[in-house]
Amino acid sequence: MQIAPNLRLVYVGDPMCSWCWGFAPVLEALTARHGLPVDVIVGGLRPGPEAAALDDSMRDYLRGAWTQVREATGQPFDFESLERDDWVYDTEIPAMAVVAMRRLQPELALPFFVRVQRAFYAEAVDVTLPESFPPLVAEIGADPGAFMTALTEGPAKDETWNDFALARQMGVAGFPTLFATDQQRLLQLTYGYRPLAEIEHLLTAASRRFEEVPPDPAKPEPS
Repeated sequence: MQIAPNLRLVYVGDPMCSWCWGFAPVLEALTARHGLPVDVIVGGLRPGPEAAALDDSMRDYLRGAWTQVREATGQPFDFESLERDDWVYDTEIPAMAVVAMRRLQPELALPFFVRVQRAFYAEAVDVTLPESFPPLVAEIGADPGAFMTALTEGPAKDETWNDFALARQMGVAGFPTLFATDQQRLLQLTYGYRPLAEIEHLLTAASRRFEEVPPDPAKPEPS
């Protein structure tokens, strides 16, 4: 499989998106196999005003969705998360946490994204609480104190909402969405879950297209 040397991936997802959790092993295998850098953008699943209370209807919906993802991908789920009372499915804080890590150590943004996913889906950790993050931060080799400062005292919230807006500008309609870029052009590889073999085929085609078609100098580089 031939990949252009300047190729990068742009991943748009949400740490509390179940299909993103299902996609995590695919993305990890893809980046490990081909040494591809990944820029992480948080898309905003149910942040702030769009958050949903975990009532019986929402609980049933999530149980069905998680079961579907588990059966399709083999990813583990701890359904204990769905037994919480007086809980709101608000994805703003975990998205802010990913952005804070991206500001602190960009190379750890994706590993931290995945660690937050695992904590929520497989370990029933309430990742809507900021105090849940320091142990996860330490596990991936970052400084919990510096991270909490970046989360609570820096511009993480504004940058997170900028990410949400950027995802919409990019035409992202759902998660996970994966793009390839040569730093001048952006090609969407997939919207939604796909297995590794399919993603590799799409990535090869994108790489070939970047190499065969010269960029249009009149178009700005992707932000």
